[in-house]
Amino acid sequence: MGTWGSGNFESDTARDYVSSFIDRLVAEVAEAMDGDPVEIEADEYWGVAVPCQLELLTVLTRAGHTSDTLLRPELVEKWKKHFIAVWERTIDDLEPSQDYKEERRAVLVRTFDQLAEAAAAHAE
Repeated sequence: MGTWGSGNFESDTARDYVSSFIDRLVAEVAEAMDGDPVEIEADEYWGVAVPCQLELLTVLTRAGHTSDTLLRPELVEKWKKHFIAVWERTIDDLEPSQDYKEERRAVLVRTFDQLAEAAAAHAE
């Protein structure tokens, strides 16, 4: 086991932990995106959890934490198109205000875009 600093993530054990955490986040998002679209509707568990997971992945990637799972910007873009299409097809059923709808859509798009940017920067 190697330790190269006093920080929380500066050892092989910590690196293994954060790597497995990232792998789990990516696997859960991939499973949600490949699953029944009903599960990612705005009022469903994965419809709420996936954007949270994407934001966590962005923070971790920007901080330089990685895993063996290479997160490609093209995959994030594919996820965005699918997620936003489901969201747009179903959000009106919840009768949100127009302001909320516009603001929430912008946040969702930004969340996917920021992860794609972080993934691209990491790939360089």
